Amino acid sequence: MWRKPDTPTSLLPGLAALVLLTGYLIALLWVEEQTTVIALLALAIAAAVAAKFLRLTAPVARSFAAHEDALAGFAVAGVIVIVAVFHDDHFAVLLVDTVLLYAVATLGLNIQFGYAGVLNFAGASFFGIGAYTAAVINGNTGIPSLVVLLIGGGMAAVIGLALLLPVLRTRGHYAALVTIAFAILLKTFLEVNNALGGPQGLQVKGMRIFGWSFNDSIELGKNFELSFYLNYFVLSLLLVVAAFVIVRRLERSWVGLNLDALRLDETAAACFGIDIVRWKAVAFLLGNFLIGVAGALYGMMGSFVAPNNYTFADSLILVSMVLLGGMGSTWGMFLGVIIVIVVPEKLQAIEEYRFLLYAGMVILVLLFRPEGLLPRPVRSYFSGWKPQR
Repeated sequence: MWRKPDTPTSLLPGLAALVLLTGYLIALLWVEEQTTVIALLALAIAAAVAAKFLRLTAPVARSFAAHEDALAGFAVAGVIVIVAVFHDDHFAVLLVDTVLLYAVATLGLNIQFGYAGVLNFAGASFFGIGAYTAAVINGNTGIPSLVVLLIGGGMAAVIGLALLLPVLRTRGHYAALVTIAFAILLKTFLEVNNALGGPQGLQVKGMRIFGWSFNDSIELGKNFELSFYLNYFVLSLLLVVAAFVIVRRLERSWVGLNLDALRLDETAAACFGIDIVRWKAVAFLLGNFLIGVAGALYGMMGSFVAPNNYTFADSLILVSMVLLGGMGSTWGMFLGVIIVIVVPEKLQAIEEYRFLLYAGMVILVLLFRPEGLLPRPVRSYFSGWKPQR
């Protein structure tokens, strides 16, 4: 566990890293010339290697460990600054919203993969369940949109119950095969089910809160108009903050301690009285709930859902975000999502070759840094309930 610093100066390395990252992302989103985009990506790689060689990453890690709450607030401010710069750019704001919602989904996967060691290769399926739930409820009922988000998460968790028994009775690659089979089964079910639009999919009504439609542009005066995706940005940011707080509190609690023990050695955990079935079920259901909530809002934002958007290949992309960022690393999830979502979008000119570049990057990370780009630090444990003597 990191030692608490004696002076507030240890906040500076983490703050400097956030400022540099914010400026870099603004520049990356701003430029369109492909040679400039490639130069910026090469600069990021060179800077990361140099920081590691000069041992600049350790002070940043200590800073985040000691002042996580303050730096999390600065990170939120950085995201707001990025969106403020591109306030009227629909594509840039949509890209930021997509990153935020996929971050919520990967935080859910992180509970399953990184904490409990429960394999789930059907993440995109539960993401799609949330989106389809929003499409059906918004199109046929008058239930408030905020409630629909919770229903979407609840539906993903409930349908996940169908996988609990085979997942709990299998381990390793056998459990992975169960979730893969579920992903294929769900896609087939959506394609042949005409009530859900079949292979053509469904239209999804946008988010509406207290009569305000999120799909309406924001006009401030006669000559100043903001992108309507800013409406979704506010809600997406709130979801990310809530998911981050839940996951971090979970990790630092006695529940997280039980999940860590379960992941490391199920037999030893059972010998010490830990209920294996109970905690696997908690991790699986809570993770799917977060994924479903993110999927419901993403469906409303995109206004359309189709089976081909939630395939096994999309699930592998979600898993790669977790692996790139670092299993169990909450901060690493954001880095993994940014790389997988933003980089391919900025390399449109090289067409499908950008996926080859992305695949090669994943292979290199798994070979030379299998713990991820931002490995999980030594866990901090905040003791909770203590028995009264």
